Amino acid sequence: MKPTITFGRLCLNTGIGLAALLWFLPILVAIWVAIHPASDQASFSLFSPLTLQNFVNAWHAAPFGRYFLNTSLLVLMIVVVQLILATMAAYALVRFRLKFSGAIFALILLQLMISPDVLILNNYKTIGALGFRDTLTGIALPYFSSAFAIFLLRQTFKSIPLVLEEAAIVEGASRFYILRKIYIPLAKPIYVAFALVSISFHWNDFLWPLVITDSVNVRPLTVGLQLFSAPEQGVQWALIGAATLMTTLPLLVLFLIFQRQFIQSFMRAGIR
Repeated sequence: MKPTITFGRLCLNTGIGLAALLWFLPILVAIWVAIHPASDQASFSLFSPLTLQNFVNAWHAAPFGRYFLNTSLLVLMIVVVQLILATMAAYALVRFRLKFSGAIFALILLQLMISPDVLILNNYKTIGALGFRDTLTGIALPYFSSAFAIFLLRQTFKSIPLVLEEAAIVEGASRFYILRKIYIPLAKPIYVAFALVSISFHWNDFLWPLVITDSVNVRPLTVGLQLFSAPEQGVQWALIGAATLMTTLPLLVLFLIFQRQFIQSFMRAGIR
């Protein structure tokens, strides 16, 4: 029986390794293309000369500095507002005696079943009517409310003993003080997990920013990279590979730093 278990584990590990290699293969190709001169990119020789000039050329070929600033401000705005609104909504659903709290929570969960791409036309009309077209606020506004964040925080807040809040109320603590000192610290792993997911999604979001933006001043990285690599600009794989690595490197570094907290957070965020 023992050799069978060992063989099965070996097959599982081999399958995981192959899947990881297939996932990482495009990044390896981008790295190879980005650090070699154009004349040596197709040779795949280990002795080919290395260069970082492609990164310098890519940085100066398009306003990537502005793209990075726009994307950072956009993601920061969305994540902060999402966490604030989700915290207040989850706390209200858990601790306030709302007459239709179950129906309200069900309506919130309906958002998870609707793809954001389906609402692009309606969102475009609404954002245009509000005068926020071609602005960072216009890009971020449809994402300020996150049903996923509300769901995660609601399940976490439900697991916190009510006696902690009752004791704080007896001592004269306000609702906001209780929220800041009890609920938010105990839900810190959930905040970290959702923040990483939200940052990754909005850093890579492409279709909605493409539709709502017209100028370089508010254009995020994804749209800027697509325009930079457009065929009419001439396909230069070295510059495209370097630009791709520059745009994805922050997310890779962020995940490597917080990967343990990310995995542990979702293991603790089970449905209660």
